[in-house]
Amino acid sequence: MPKLLLVGVGELGLPYLIAAKRLQASVGLVETPSRAALLRDLVDEVFPVAGTAEEQWSEAALGAAARWSPDGVLALGEPQVLAAALTAERHGLPGPSLGAAVVSRNKALQRAVFAAAGLPQPAFTVTERLGAAADWAAERLPVVVKPLSSSGSSGVELVPDGAAWADAVGRRDGEGRLLVESAVTGPEFSWEGLVRDGRVLLGNVTEKETGPAPYFVEVAHRVGTAAPAAVTAGQHLGRQVVEALGMRTGIVHLEFRLTADGPAIIEVAVRTPGDSIMDAVGLVHGLDLYEAVVRLALGLPTPAVERARQLRCSASLFPTAAPGRVVAVHGTADLRGRPGVARVHVGVRPGDAVGPVRCSADRPAAVLVEAADPESLEKAVADVRATLLIETEPIL
Repeated sequence: MPKLLLVGVGELGLPYLIAAKRLQASVGLVETPSRAALLRDLVDEVFPVAGTAEEQWSEAALGAAARWSPDGVLALGEPQVLAAALTAERHGLPGPSLGAAVVSRNKALQRAVFAAAGLPQPAFTVTERLGAAADWAAERLPVVVKPLSSSGSSGVELVPDGAAWADAVGRRDGEGRLLVESAVTGPEFSWEGLVRDGRVLLGNVTEKETGPAPYFVEVAHRVGTAAPAAVTAGQHLGRQVVEALGMRTGIVHLEFRLTADGPAIIEVAVRTPGDSIMDAVGLVHGLDLYEAVVRLALGLPTPAVERARQLRCSASLFPTAAPGRVVAVHGTADLRGRPGVARVHVGVRPGDAVGPVRCSADRPAAVLVEAADPESLEKAVADVRATLLIETEPIL
């Protein structure tokens, strides 16, 4: 019986645990004590982590592997990527490679690696203090300001002009090291790749819909609807990025914009994409993507990946609400009974406060839908947006 070490699971990683059990694998869990207590009956071994810093995840994962001798190790989110990659490297297990994990966790390192590989991306500079990049930014406005290590659009901000730059410096000059990039325009996409030993087994291009400036938080992802030119560009860029990263085995999530001059890399991660993208891609290709990633981590065959093809279209949607106090939530029961609606989640209820959407965590609801073709999918998307309404009132 193979043994899989999961480093961090939480609610979003439960499909990995379920897939591992379906494959009759023993599951060891590296997790915080509070979360581990909720999952204790679902796993075979628990290895508690003392805190949530990357170094603490690494200490716990390395110690667990030394005691338990797993056949594979798999991380869920950003804080656990280095821990799992370091453990895989140390024990000769399948993984993205320590180099790919390190680069994926630092947006400035990504820029350096992709520049050396000659891959298309924005002009950039790294600054210890935002105000020190004033001259560089003034020549390239609009620019985007980013923390070096974050996810879910947290801390990402478009700065369109000199007045906005002065405001950003006033708010963020003491924030520490930041990445400043020239803003690139064009529709945004992501590429999800399943990779074994550096070879791409499956590549998928997802269309992104983002909210307004200055934060551009994602409000929808559509799978199976991208134009052929975007798919071709994304597939080619994805393979180039895999090579530049030195990616070995696992999943890659690449974000890019398709500009007038071609694709431009936004950022890359070697971990599970959020926003139900895994589920949306699985619906389109008739594939359990979680099981596929578990198989890669354990070195098992992936026959379903090899024969996967596009069967349908899907979308993950994130309805928003006007900032204020929630008065009522309309339409959830109606949506749950409709064909093509795979999942509905609303994270607020009457009396809760809803703030402005500055990062992914601020979005109050999520819906997953599928349809036979792009036209039917757009009708389903419009139906969701007309049905699920979060009514708010100003907080006085």
